[in-house]
Amino acid sequence: MERLLLSAILTLAGISGLAVALWGGYYLLTGFMSWRKPVDCGWHPARTRFAILVAARNEELVIGPLINSLLMQDYPQELYDIWVIPNNCVDNTALAARNFGARVLECPFPVRSKGEVLRFAYNRLRGREYDAWCVFDADNVVDSRFLTEMNNAYMSGARAAQGYRDSKNPYDTLISGCCSIYYWMMDRFHNGGKAGMDLSAMIGGTGFMISSKALEELGGWNSSTISEDLELTAQCVLAGEKVWWVPKAVTYDEQPLTYEESVKQRRRWSSGTLQVAQAYLSRVGSSVCREGGGRLADLGFTLMIPAYQVAAVANLLLSSLAAALFGQTVGQALAAFLGALVFNLGLTALGSTLAAGLVLAVEGKWDRRLWKALALYWLFLLSWIPITFGSFVKKTTVWEEIRHTRATIPEALTR
Repeated sequence: MERLLLSAILTLAGISGLAVALWGGYYLLTGFMSWRKPVDCGWHPARTRFAILVAARNEELVIGPLINSLLMQDYPQELYDIWVIPNNCVDNTALAARNFGARVLECPFPVRSKGEVLRFAYNRLRGREYDAWCVFDADNVVDSRFLTEMNNAYMSGARAAQGYRDSKNPYDTLISGCCSIYYWMMDRFHNGGKAGMDLSAMIGGTGFMISSKALEELGGWNSSTISEDLELTAQCVLAGEKVWWVPKAVTYDEQPLTYEESVKQRRRWSSGTLQVAQAYLSRVGSSVCREGGGRLADLGFTLMIPAYQVAAVANLLLSSLAAALFGQTVGQALAAFLGALVFNLGLTALGSTLAAGLVLAVEGKWDRRLWKALALYWLFLLSWIPITFGSFVKKTTVWEEIRHTRATIPEALTR
């Protein structure tokens, strides 16, 4: 009986270990490919007419810097309109947006998600002959060349594109530092790596562009999940549209200051990923079997990230349990279990810290004020595991507000 149990545990540990190794190897490959330069869109005359959409919920105190940065674009003002869509507000967001110079399209009914706000705006504005739509969050600040770079991408053939998502406040707190490192790693390893392999980047919720033609072919903004950005990515890839990576189009995003705020944000992301996977993974799988294609397969890997996290935890526990079964006494078994657990966690901490440090170096983001965030970044990543497990049990289905109260300007724009 004991031999049978040992054999079963070793077999399961081997299977989970192989799955984790293959998955990790794939993302290691995409990380290496991030050193290939993305497609150079060159320079094109300003011809693209943009609609800029900003879904705003109680953003009176922070929306001014965003609008100012959009009005100061190195792009002809007659070729873009700034539309702020206040929704579920109890403050003066609409008045503030008008005073700063934006157009306001007030949502007259309650909405549960950002996707519903974007759908409302698109349905109201689609007849105005815009070539493309850009989306930002109200707490953002946008680099002055954003629209110029998106025009270059559009004129080069992009029908959907994601820009570089930088951080407004990486030095405020330990959590804002960890969140900033996470986004810089996504920029470099995920989107940069996918671009290096001619795969699709992932739309990240803000700082992205999608053409009117692509939206028309998709039937408009029709997301039904809490993760409208990942859902739009899935819709684009399934329709044969690659999301281009445009790192020269930079948006500065405000990061959560507290652990509680980061949990709220990450719980929404995890729940949204599970919702999108439930809605689209079978279609992705059947499309891969029918048509093949690296972009579809890569999308499937992305949608399965929560499953990968579960497999990684299972592998950690099974491998530690397998080590314990070789102990001759209870004390030896416990020591072996804890030793294997600590060893694997140590490897995880070392690997994630080295990867984060590498990104800070190559992206030019290192600052000694980030040393605490770098040292504890591995723990920030591990804290995602209970969030993911909790999302399997109870998904977040409503767009929870994260209140922004500080109109900060990124240091990179004040030098």
